[in-house]
Parts: sequence; structure tokens; C-alpha cells
Amino acid sequence: MKLKRPVAVESASAFIATSASISASAAIDKKIKELSSGPGGGDWRGKTLAKVRGIIHAADPEIVEEWKWAKPKSPGTPVWSHGSIVCTGETYKNAVKMTFAKGAALPDPSGLFNSSLDGNVRRAIDIHEGDKIDEGALKNLIRAAVALNVNLKTKGKSKPKPKPKPR
Repeated sequence: MKLKRPVAVESASAFIATSASISASAAIDKKIKELSSGPGGGDWRGKTLAKVRGIIHAADPEIVEEWKWAKPKSPGTPVWSHGSIVCTGETYKNAVKMTFAKGAALPDPSGLFNSSLDGNVRRAIDIHEGDKIDEGALKNLIRAAVALNVNLKTKGKSKPKPKPKPR
């Protein structure tokens, strides 16, 4: 068994992303709190990420929260899954980005996707400060992503082959 060298933790976010004792939901809570409680009462990104998280859970109460892609210089990313990844919730200086793993295969009659439109697989929604979120359309998009994941998962399961009959 090969042991990994310890990695220096550069921030509280990196610690929560690497600590096995803290759940993904707690890591997302901490990220929202960090964004919401900065200088001057925090900024809009924490409130927006919290709102998006609430919409996701309202659309699919069975959604699973995960914390993925944590590295020494990157604290990781909130991920919501059901059957497979539904979407991520990244925060940038000027946007909260929801990236849908299979967004190119989803219907978007309300035109929520406004980023990563040239990709063959993913699509994203960049939410900027002051943007109003169409909760109904976002719930429908999340439900469509879950349905696609569940459908692909059940299609991928092969039926057991019948045993040959003895002669």
C-alpha cells in the first residue's frame, strides 16, 4: 500500500473539501456562509447559491449533494446528482454558474442556458448580480435533467441473457 504525502491546506474551503469527516452538504453550507458573511455583510453570490440550491431540492427532493474536484489549490465544487451529475454550482467573481452535465440534450424552451452554448454535451446558466431567476423554468430544467439521467441509467442496464436450453 502506497501512502500519499500530506498536502498543505491553504484555506478553510480546501480543508472542508478534503476532510472526510465533513459531509458534502456541510461543505456547501460552509461555502454559502463564506460568501454571505464577507466584509460588509458578504455579497450576492452566497445568497444566489443558496437560492439555487433550494430550487434544486424543491425540483427533486431525492437529489444528492456532492463535493467534487477538490485539489490543493482549488477548494472543490458543489455538485447535485440523481442517477448521475445533474449540475454543478460554481461561484466566480461576476457570476454563479450552474453547469448541466448533459445540458445539450435537454429541452430549454425558456432559454435559461446562456453560457457554454457551443459545447456538444454541457450547457450552463450564468447568474449575475441582480438577475431574476425563473424558478419554474429552472425546476423544469432540473426535472428534465433528472429524467434524462434516470432514463439513460435504465437503458444502460442489459437484460440477463436467457440460459441455453439443455438438449
